[in-house]
Amino acid sequence: MRITVQTKTGAQEFDCEAGEKILHAGLRQGIALPYECGTGTCGTCKARTVSGLVDPGWREAPGRSYLKEEKSEFLLCQGTPSGDCAVMVPGKLPVDSAPLPTPGHYRGVTGSYAVLTRDVVSFTLTLEGRMDFSPGQFAILEIPGIEGGRAYSMVNFAARTDTLEFVIKRKPGGRFCDWIFSQPRNGVSVRVFGPLGRAVFRPEENKNVLCIAGGSGIAGIVSILSRANDFDYFATHKGSVFFGIRTANDAFFLDRMNGFASAGRNLDIVIALSEGEAPSALKDIYPALRFESGFIHAVAAAQMAGKFENVTAFVAGPPPMVDGALRMLIMEARLPAQDIRYDKFG
Repeated sequence: MRITVQTKTGAQEFDCEAGEKILHAGLRQGIALPYECGTGTCGTCKARTVSGLVDPGWREAPGRSYLKEEKSEFLLCQGTPSGDCAVMVPGKLPVDSAPLPTPGHYRGVTGSYAVLTRDVVSFTLTLEGRMDFSPGQFAILEIPGIEGGRAYSMVNFAARTDTLEFVIKRKPGGRFCDWIFSQPRNGVSVRVFGPLGRAVFRPEENKNVLCIAGGSGIAGIVSILSRANDFDYFATHKGSVFFGIRTANDAFFLDRMNGFASAGRNLDIVIALSEGEAPSALKDIYPALRFESGFIHAVAAAQMAGKFENVTAFVAGPPPMVDGALRMLIMEARLPAQDIRYDKFG
C-alpha cells in the first residue's frame, strides 16, 4: 500500500505493509513524522484522512481525546490503512540535530524476570535480530490479548545487540502491568518496534550531564550512564544524577548507581527520598552515593544552583515529576529548549 503524507512543507510517500501502523511504516523508512509516546497516549501524532480508508485502531487510546473524529482525525501510531491513502499531518515535523538509528519491527522472547521492589520488576528480551539504539531511547512492546503497545526505555546499552533490558513500575489499571506482575514471564513472545525517542545522549556534544529521574524513569538514565562509563566521559565532564524514590523500601538499581559513582571521577549521584530519610545502614552499603530528603526536582534545584553552565539535562519519570523538573529547568536554570531532553510517556 502507498501512503502519501501531506504537511505544511510538502508531501512525502512511502509503502506500508498490511496491518502496519502508518507511523511505524514511515519511521522505519526514514520519514520524519511527529510523535512522542508512540503508543496512543499523548496525541502528538494526530493526522487527518484526506483520501482512502484508515482503521483508527485502539478505541480506548487516551490520545483519542485530542481528536475531532467528525473531521476524520486519527493517531498515526494507531491507524492502519485499508489500501492506498493520503493523510494530512498538521503538527510540526521533527528536526533532529544528528541522525538517529532507524527503527524497525522485531520479535523478542522474555527472560531474566526479577522482582526489584513491591511494585517494580525487570526483565530482558532476546531479539531474533540485532538492534542499534542510542542511550536514552525506548521501544514499544506488544503482546497478544492486550490492545495497544506500551513504551519502555532500554536500561542497557550496547551496539547492535540482541538483548534489551527493561524495568517496569506498576500502575493501577494498567493491563500490561497487570500481566507482567501477575507471575514470572519467561519465554513469552513479544512484538517490538524501535528504537524510538529523541532524548538521547551524544558524547560528541561535549556537554556536562544533568539527569533527573523518578521511579522507573531511571531506566533510560542507566543506559546513558552505561554509555558514558564506557566512554570514560566523566573523566573530562561533570555529571549530576538525581534519582527520586518515595522511601528506602522503593529503592532499586542502587548497586549500579554506586558502581557508576565509584568509577566516574566527576560524577555525583544523589538519591532523594520524598518520604522520610535514608537509614544509616543504606548509606553504609552505598558509600559512593549521597542521600537527601525531598521531592526530586526541588533537591536538584538546590544542589545545582549556579551550576547549569554548558549542561544538557535529561528528565524521565511520572508526569507530575517531569512537569516539576521542567519548570525548574526553564524558570530557574534558564536552560534553552535544545538542552532539555525528555520523552512523553504518560
